[in-house]
Amino acid sequence: MAAPSYKAVLAAHSAAPAKVQGYFGKLPRLVQTQDWDVALAYMFIRLERAHNMALYCGAVKLHRANCTLARKIINIHHLTRDGFLDLFGNVFGKNLPDALVTKIREAEKTRDRLVHGKHVTPAEMRNAIVDILEYAAAFNELVAAEAGIRPFSDLRGFKGRATSLDQKTTRWLLKGLGFAVA
Repeated sequence: MAAPSYKAVLAAHSAAPAKVQGYFGKLPRLVQTQDWDVALAYMFIRLERAHNMALYCGAVKLHRANCTLARKIINIHHLTRDGFLDLFGNVFGKNLPDALVTKIREAEKTRDRLVHGKHVTPAEMRNAIVDILEYAAAFNELVAAEAGIRPFSDLRGFKGRATSLDQKTTRWLLKGLGFAVA
């Protein structure tokens, strides 16, 4: 979606599901300043946190990985963009749909140009922010359908009462899913 002004970005935030709005709760304040590079950086920080949490929650909930060990291993795993797509497919048993990958790739191109000191217009940054909001809403629904969790939200209590695997078995499980396990 094109975002011709800061009001369009605020409207996109308001139109997002409540959990996504809450997850990106600082965005309206950042948009008011129209400091687009800071707002875009914030969006990507939160996006990458949600990606890590999706993998963590998926491993714990779907595969019954030990919470403590899974968090440790996922936190030290060097996660790349393509690596995330591979791990997502391994953890959730299905690939991220091409439409979602395309949407986030466009925002990533804008981010990369910005971070590497290239000229990026405010309009491009606004569009990238809106793309991330739309991606987050769709990603949440996809992961909720597969695992009953929404990574772009508060994830307290996501696991339920299922018993976890022991640490030794969790280590092998995570290695098999593709995480770097020492």
